[in-house]
Amino acid sequence: MNDTPSSHHSHETEEDVRNRDIRIWVNGDIVHRDDAKVSVYDSGFMLGDGMWEGMRLYDGKWAFFDEHMDRLFGSCKAVGIDIGMDRAGVLDALTKTVAANNMVTDAHCRLMVTRGTKDKPFQHPRLSRSGPTVVIIIEHSRPKQEVQVHGLALVTVPQVRGAPMAQDAKYNSHSKLNCVTACLQAERMGADEALMLDPLGFVNTTNACNFFIVRKGEVWTSTGDYCMNGVTRQNIINLCRANDIPVFERNYSLVDTYSADEAFLTGTFGAQTPVASLDGVKIGDHDGAGPVTQKLRGLYADLVKQNVG
Repeated sequence: MNDTPSSHHSHETEEDVRNRDIRIWVNGDIVHRDDAKVSVYDSGFMLGDGMWEGMRLYDGKWAFFDEHMDRLFGSCKAVGIDIGMDRAGVLDALTKTVAANNMVTDAHCRLMVTRGTKDKPFQHPRLSRSGPTVVIIIEHSRPKQEVQVHGLALVTVPQVRGAPMAQDAKYNSHSKLNCVTACLQAERMGADEALMLDPLGFVNTTNACNFFIVRKGEVWTSTGDYCMNGVTRQNIINLCRANDIPVFERNYSLVDTYSADEAFLTGTFGAQTPVASLDGVKIGDHDGAGPVTQKLRGLYADLVKQNVG
């Protein structure tokens, strides 16, 4: 690898000037992005104490809304954050924010919930007494086609995903320094994104997305013990099972990955993003998405249509 800064990443979007004037939900108010602010005493800003969800709007509906809410409400309950609204209330807030921005499709949401404003600039959760901070950012957003066509160059980094008793990676928390550090390591090595191993040295996930390989028609991904159990990840596993594509959640090493026929990432934003190379080793003998990845793309697109139909 070289020291040239990375030119691509899995969340790279096509430029859309409409995003310069979007309206953002902040605790019930919908304001211009320039006026969307939270307190410097907010627990999310101060400590990374909060949870978030990324969701995608298709034809006026949020894909896999229930699954995203399962994760959000479950995570918040686990760390004692009261969102201050039920699922219907969250959907109503999303609907109002979409309407304020005249959006219908090709929009991506970052829904953020923190423990709220603190009385003092210290760690203890009891210092957050004013209720949660809820922010909804929805942008006009389409994945960069160059990335979807040609794929990403990954590099294995020394930063690993930790064990659940340290900071459980299943939390979609605001505390993302672990992933940011991995991303920086990859960028310094001239790659697009970081492949992170688990504490045992097995292939796990990237800094931003779940990771899959294809070997002899079989789809492999990690056990899920040390990574965010993504909604799109689970949908791909389910689609494989429903369509007679062998799929395995298992431990596997870099040796298995370098010699894979295909590799791809999954996430709400990019759906299935092909991986072109890992550590300078070309993955497979094709350019862009391989045949299994392409098949899964089609199955996933159909699944989205069914879900929002």
